[in-house]
Amino acid sequence: MQEENYDVAVVGGGHAAVEAALAAARAGAKTLMLTINLDHIAQMSCNPCIGGIAKGIVVREIDAMGGAMAAVADASRIQFRMLNRTKGPAVWSPREQCDKVCYQRAMKRVLEQTENLTIRQGMAMDFLVDETSSAVCGVTDQFGNKFHAKAVVMATGTFLHGKMHYGLQNFAGGRAGDPPSCEISVALKDKLKLKMGRLKTGTPPRLIKNSIDFSKMRVQESDESEEFFSCFPDDSIHPQTSNRNMPCHMTYTTAETAEFVKANLDKAPMYNGLIEGIGTRYCPSFEDKVVRFPDHERHLLYLEPEGEYTDEYYVNGISTSLPPEIQTAMLHTVPGLEHAEIARYAYAIEYDFVYPDELNRSLAIKKWKGLYHAGQINGTSGYEEAAVQGLIAGLNAARYAQGKSQIEPGRDEAYTGVLIDDLVTKEIVEPYRLFTSRAEYRLSLRQDNADFRLSEKAYNWGILPEYKYRQFKTYSDRCAELEEAFKAKHIPGGRSCWDLLKDCNGRFEAIDPAVIPLADLGYNGEDPLERRVLRQLVIRSHYEGYLRQEAIAVGHLRALESWQIPGELDYSTIPGLRNESRMKLKKVMPGTLAQASRIDGVTPAEIALLQVHIARLRKTQKDDV
Repeated sequence: MQEENYDVAVVGGGHAAVEAALAAARAGAKTLMLTINLDHIAQMSCNPCIGGIAKGIVVREIDAMGGAMAAVADASRIQFRMLNRTKGPAVWSPREQCDKVCYQRAMKRVLEQTENLTIRQGMAMDFLVDETSSAVCGVTDQFGNKFHAKAVVMATGTFLHGKMHYGLQNFAGGRAGDPPSCEISVALKDKLKLKMGRLKTGTPPRLIKNSIDFSKMRVQESDESEEFFSCFPDDSIHPQTSNRNMPCHMTYTTAETAEFVKANLDKAPMYNGLIEGIGTRYCPSFEDKVVRFPDHERHLLYLEPEGEYTDEYYVNGISTSLPPEIQTAMLHTVPGLEHAEIARYAYAIEYDFVYPDELNRSLAIKKWKGLYHAGQINGTSGYEEAAVQGLIAGLNAARYAQGKSQIEPGRDEAYTGVLIDDLVTKEIVEPYRLFTSRAEYRLSLRQDNADFRLSEKAYNWGILPEYKYRQFKTYSDRCAELEEAFKAKHIPGGRSCWDLLKDCNGRFEAIDPAVIPLADLGYNGEDPLERRVLRQLVIRSHYEGYLRQEAIAVGHLRALESWQIPGELDYSTIPGLRNESRMKLKKVMPGTLAQASRIDGVTPAEIALLQVHIARLRKTQKDDV
């Protein structure tokens, strides 16, 4: 048995854990990452891609705060697409298909080369606690080793009492090929007395390339784009893929596929009572699609390559927990998959999670000092949602260990703030997934301006490295310089070049050099940085008027955020509150009036009552002083 001392201990090895460990280490904390299998760090257990609708904006935010997900995705990418291009720039979202083995190995290398960070292979079994101060102060592993820490981040993914379902058969596991983590789940419930539940997710089958008839499918090529995910290009991340343009393919299920599922629903654990956990509404199993949408004769499937040096293909859109023999027969009803061979069967997995109303907006557990949760343990789904929670939890764990104040990104600052505020404020009854529609201020929270929103702050928090901050300043200074030139330059007729830029509706490719004298403005189109600057300015000009209106709403929000609610406030003493609202306010324990206003069922009139009550408390405290 050994004893080691750290500032921060991170339990887990997935996307939340790696960003938590990296953020804590960048913030100057001596950090440990304890994970079951060092060879499975940052494994893409489900879809081998990063980004997508809203998710891609989150990845840009992670990057703007110094995180690794975007840069590692760039190093391992085999396809890049900008989604939602038919809509306005506010909802454009980058997405990269990745070589999953390359991604995993590259992320592991980034961790190994990070200062202040130690990685250990082991399974967390129990917590070290100080009952007197209600503080978690470390963890133990299966060997009896004690890892003392001032703060602990739990990022355990689907491993807590994980159970995998293949039809009527089920096996204990955190995912295919890894054991579950049961003892630490028991400790969360019985020792720490946290409220826990059960959720479910799933994954599709993987097919062998030479058994697929791609001639019956439509090809989806990579976008022709010089864009990358990361704002800070880094050629030092290895390994890297060499083929950046591997296509995906599209096909559709048939009426026969649906009939096959209906005939075998009694063998689906979601429908025969074997699965207790609640599945996500927005990423349903194929059985769920057939049952919930009976009028849909067919469903779109994407066949996505899993990597440059493997022949496995991921079948996006047909997640299932039906028995293996039925999976094979079902796939054979799909055009192009008549002779498909399954390399890995699909399965559903259910696992324990901790209800996120146990958290505050720093992702710290309310009942225990020094304990933070990130990722699927909080009831979310998706690599990206997990990773950004990890970054904030790791940052705040480090700051707690250093005696510093906590960081709580606002809904007006980032999708990161939207995600966390929704988690701790709303009732979570299914795995949470982020959408652009969840953000009230999405005109401001775009993928193209994540660095403008967050990099300066991240640098001040100590998690954006100096060299990246210098890159950002070079870029932002050039944006300001060229924007000023556009506004100052007028063409015959009196219009400024800035107004002409608005005619492009946010699209870089719509800029006409015959109309806008770019060369006269000092623009150098041969320089990639200059082109990036111009892409930013054309979007910025497009939204200029809209953003002035949005700023008014943001001002109202910030006014409510400035009204801090005392943690010891007794809601039972406030006359006029309904019993339902009192119960919900006690459960969530909102930190501000703005957060209280977003609790389902709390009315504007009750917010006004709270405001009056807090004002009286402030006056009484001032008079006492």
